[in-house]
Amino acid sequence: MSSAWDASSSPAPLTGHAGQAGVAAVTADGAAWLASAGAYPRSTLAQWEERPHAPIVLPCGPVFDVVSAPVMFGRLMLDRLWGEGPGSGPVAAFRGRTLLFAAPGTAQRLPSLLEWEEWSADGRPDGRTGTVPPLLCHGNGDAVTVPAPLAAPGDTSTRWVVAPDTRHPWLPGPEILLWAAVRAARSAVRISISHPADQDAKVYDVSRRR
Repeated sequence: MSSAWDASSSPAPLTGHAGQAGVAAVTADGAAWLASAGAYPRSTLAQWEERPHAPIVLPCGPVFDVVSAPVMFGRLMLDRLWGEGPGSGPVAAFRGRTLLFAAPGTAQRLPSLLEWEEWSADGRPDGRTGTVPPLLCHGNGDAVTVPAPLAAPGDTSTRWVVAPDTRHPWLPGPEILLWAAVRAARSAVRISISHPADQDAKVYDVSRRR
């Protein structure tokens, strides 16, 4: 890779500290995994080598699905996954959304599990619909824009929160994400998900999930 993105020399810092120095960076292996989702992985890697700060659109389905949540609720889910659960796969922040990378098939299964939890518009009046924002599930036939391997200087709205660092990352399935969403909903009763809280001080220790 180019000198601008020498990620192969050291593991990516998987932190969420505020400021450019704490933005998680993608390793060369992580970039190879992301690129494998597209039809032309070598072209994707060549584009990133030339423009390491450029986001790119990748298809969902074969390699990963993506569950997209409003940024604060997504961070509540992430806190539950790392605080009480098995951890997470790669996670990105992109223009007001939290993108949780999930196992293939999650996008098809998770909505029915959410429906079963009575989160739909037709759920019970005493259900959870009043505290849970819509979760967008992207799977086969969908595509998402993912952050570049390196965050653009000064841009914290599009970045990796938990960066891909291996060619074979562990990815949560629909049951695990349902579990995290249920617990995040309970937290949201006490914490306004629309209030701009400082969520950038979190550190997620990826050694726990392996």
